[in-house]
Amino acid sequence: MVTETTIEPGWAIGSDVGGTFTDLWLRSPSGDTWVCKSPTTDDVVTGVVNAVRLAAETAGVDLRRLAPAVTRFGHGTTVGLNALLTGRAARTGLITTRGFGDVLEIGRLRRGTAGLQGLYLGDYHLRGRTPPLVPRTLVAEVHERVDSDGLVRTPLDGGSVREAVLKLKDAGVEAVAICLLWATENPAHEREVAAVVRTMMPGVFVSLSHEIAPSVGEYARASTTVANAALGPIQGHYLARLEQELAALGMTAPIMMTTSAGGVVPARTVTERPVSNLLSGPASCVVAGQKLGSLLGTTHVLTMDVGGTSFDVGVIVDGVALMTDEVTFGGADMRVPSIDIASIGAGGGSIAAVEGGVLSVGPRSAGAHPGPVCYGKGGTEPTTTDADLVLGVLDPEQFGSGGIVLDRQAAAAAIEEKVGRPLGLDAIEAARAIRVVFDNVMADLLRAVTIERGHDPREFTLVAGGGAGPSHAWALCREAGLDGFIVPPAATAQSAFGAGTSDLKTTASRTCYRRVLPEVGPAEEDAAVIAAALERTRAAVLAEIPDPARSTVTHVASIRYFGQAHHLDVAIGDAPDEDAVADLLQRFEKEYEQLWGKGSGFREAGFEILAVRSVAALPATEIGGTGTGERFTRLGTRPVVFDDAGRPDETDVYSVRWPAPGQRIIGPALVQLPGCVVVVPPEGVATTDSLGLIHVKVN
Repeated sequence: MVTETTIEPGWAIGSDVGGTFTDLWLRSPSGDTWVCKSPTTDDVVTGVVNAVRLAAETAGVDLRRLAPAVTRFGHGTTVGLNALLTGRAARTGLITTRGFGDVLEIGRLRRGTAGLQGLYLGDYHLRGRTPPLVPRTLVAEVHERVDSDGLVRTPLDGGSVREAVLKLKDAGVEAVAICLLWATENPAHEREVAAVVRTMMPGVFVSLSHEIAPSVGEYARASTTVANAALGPIQGHYLARLEQELAALGMTAPIMMTTSAGGVVPARTVTERPVSNLLSGPASCVVAGQKLGSLLGTTHVLTMDVGGTSFDVGVIVDGVALMTDEVTFGGADMRVPSIDIASIGAGGGSIAAVEGGVLSVGPRSAGAHPGPVCYGKGGTEPTTTDADLVLGVLDPEQFGSGGIVLDRQAAAAAIEEKVGRPLGLDAIEAARAIRVVFDNVMADLLRAVTIERGHDPREFTLVAGGGAGPSHAWALCREAGLDGFIVPPAATAQSAFGAGTSDLKTTASRTCYRRVLPEVGPAEEDAAVIAAALERTRAAVLAEIPDPARSTVTHVASIRYFGQAHHLDVAIGDAPDEDAVADLLQRFEKEYEQLWGKGSGFREAGFEILAVRSVAALPATEIGGTGTGERFTRLGTRPVVFDDAGRPDETDVYSVRWPAPGQRIIGPALVQLPGCVVVVPPEGVATTDSLGLIHVKVN
């Protein structure tokens, strides 16, 4: 409990909007920490405000006194991603160079399978279901041409521009994407078209490809620019309303939005480039795991986040989160620097169903409304949360926060009816079957991001987060061959914790196309072009960051073998010479073979250096104090099903908010943290350290 006399500036909030719950992390200037969960609402903003109110109540702080004392408000959201996946983005038009109006339709000749993974690739019923973000009827072409050296070959025809804009205006578009050929080398024509659009269509959201995705590859550049334009009106309206609601509470701290690249930026930046935070929540979870790994002195970390609708995994190697610069959602390939996150539709709300005698779990989700059957909100299809409740893992009276009470009897009845009877099982046997399938699906993803990429999972530390992650991590360890896992005190809100503590990061990219022949090697001119591009990107990122002197700048170069469609990003220094470029190409080949297997490289084809990207990072201001820590409170015992549905284990149940160091408990045991339950299996051991982390060893 915090008394009103202790309210002083320096409080920090991190929030993350998930498909089922909105998580919130609150920290005082002295280091005391609270986490809570509130159901996500259809308008999202109400759910965030409800979470802020609940956090103040949980901490025993008057909200009107707390709000002005908040100096950091980090925020991650699924608004943009959900809009793309559900087809609710703004009505958008595309203006492109004459003769290239079919760029989105053609894509990379995989329009029918873009975004599909695993077994879905072989299901012909799922192919070709996702149309381009902009239909061909809303694509307008203008007469102009710039070549790859930035030289104007055909001047921009003003009449064709006005005709194109009038076409989109008459069609009632809310946003316009402009993507002209080789605008990355000379953006003059894009800027001229944008000026006409803003004059003829005042108030419309405009995205320019040379600003949003300045890279080689016309399709990805167009697709990214279109996605950004489609999200602009939605993101802008949503953030403006959230700022108004928080200001009404008395909060003056600016909203810092998490990005897919794993940092935070001011909300105004995301308003202009909403495509940059499509994976903000999962990326924040990986950042949190990266910070914990650094504190623990371990360089190889696996982060898992099991929320209501998805299971997300991040991989940290040598202290650095693996990155990608292209993601695919809604059938669109987008060039967006992102932490490389593997995700499947498996979470606490994943629906279990039997079809043709086969039990499947997910990817369909009950979401927050109506939610799992045990919520009592009208849900009729059993979920993994219902199964955990029936198996004894969850306490009906102690679920999440905000007074949610679960109905075990309703959950058991639904599981028996929808899963048990078709398979000839009783409710408990069926619930265990659901958990086994669920855990195996998640273990397959863990193996895919480690073993299939050349990493030994046994060399990694697994950090379990999300509302259901700490409950299932023990089973994943058994499946993947890990000897244990770690659960942070704020596990249920790991992404929110990441949003509240992430560094401020700015990013800038620039094309610098160079082809290097293997028999010749890089020349002085190649190094000079790359160095000049890096100088410009470095200046750009430092110009946008508040304190350049305290910031660090890192660079990568995008490289591929000649003729390939995809590339790898490889670290590069500030001002490379010929030798540095040669070393860069050698490291590209090494990393390429690490990913795809020894002998997979083909240097005989030569290399293409496509672009460079710079990232400036300003460390987040540390908040003093670490919190006091608490002893585990033993609440009693209850039967929990682990391996034998007919013989549940009598399991000790403990409760703690923030564990004090030096504690040890023997499994089977359950540790109830705010919003989640840590499962210590039979013969397992759990200990605590000075950071409040719970280390679980699985034997």
